[in-house]
Amino acid sequence: MSKVAFLGLGVMGYPMAGHLRARGGHEVTVYNRTPARAEQWVAEFGGRRAATPAEAARGAEIVFCCVGNDDDLRSVTLGADGVFAAMRAGSVFVDNTTASADIARELAAAAQAGGFGFLDAPVSGGQAGAEKGILTVMCGGSESDFDKAEPVIGAYAAKVALIGPAGSGQLAKMMNQICIAGLVEGLAEAIHFGKRAGLDILKVVDVISKGAAGSWQMDNRHATMNADQYEFGFAVDWMRKDLGIVLDEARRNGARLPVTALVDQFYADVQAMGGSRWDTSALLKRLEG
Repeated sequence: MSKVAFLGLGVMGYPMAGHLRARGGHEVTVYNRTPARAEQWVAEFGGRRAATPAEAARGAEIVFCCVGNDDDLRSVTLGADGVFAAMRAGSVFVDNTTASADIARELAAAAQAGGFGFLDAPVSGGQAGAEKGILTVMCGGSESDFDKAEPVIGAYAAKVALIGPAGSGQLAKMMNQICIAGLVEGLAEAIHFGKRAGLDILKVVDVISKGAAGSWQMDNRHATMNADQYEFGFAVDWMRKDLGIVLDEARRNGARLPVTALVDQFYADVQAMGGSRWDTSALLKRLEG
C-alpha cells in the first residue's frame, strides 16, 4: 500500500482515484476545485479530502493529476498552493491529463529541480475505461520514476507503457487521437452510405467488423450511431481540445495531417449544431443534417 494523492475528480479522475483506493488498497487523499465533488468521493470510497493541492501532496509517495488543460496543470502544480512546493524528495508526480508535450517538459524540468520525479501519463479508453479500470496509459519520463509508479497505476489500467523521455506520453496520446479522428469519420461515412443504400446497418457491421475494417469504434459505437444516440461518452468539446493540441504540435514538427485537420473542422460543425457535449461519434449527425 502506498500513500498517494489525486488531483481532479472529473468523469475520468473520479473513478481512477476510486480504483486506487478500492482495488489498489492505497491511502488516498483527493483534491478537487469543487469541494462538494471531493466530499462525495470520500463518502463513497473513504480516504481524505484536502483543501488545496499542496495539502493533498504533503507526505505522498505518488501524486496523480487529471485536470483539463495546460493552464489547469500550471495552476495545481506551480500556482499558489500548488503541489510542487509540497512534493517530497524521491516522490513522483504522475500527470494523467491530456495536455501538450511542452507543458510536460516544463513540469519535468521543475520536478527535477525540486528533487522529485515526473511522468506525463495521458490515458486512452474514455469514461467507460476509467470506470472499469482498464485504461491504456502512455508514459513519458525516466525508467526509475516509471518503475516506482507503474504498479500503482495498474489499479486503474490494463496497459501501462513507458514510451520515452518527458513529453513522449503526450506525443503518443496525440497519435492515438489522430487515429480515432480518422476512424470515427470513416465509420460515420460508412453508416451514412449504408443507410442511403437501404442496407441493414447492424447486419452489415456484424459482418465487416470481423474483417480488416473492424475497430474499437465500430464495435462500441455503430449501434448507438445507427440509433441516433449521442448523449454519452467522450464529448466533442474534449476532442476538439485534443485535436487542437495535435495540430499545434504538427505545425511545430512539420507533420502533415490533412485528414486530422479536416475532421477537426467537421467537429466544429457539430459544435455549431449544438453538439458540444455529444459523443465524438456524432460526426454521423453532421452528415445526416
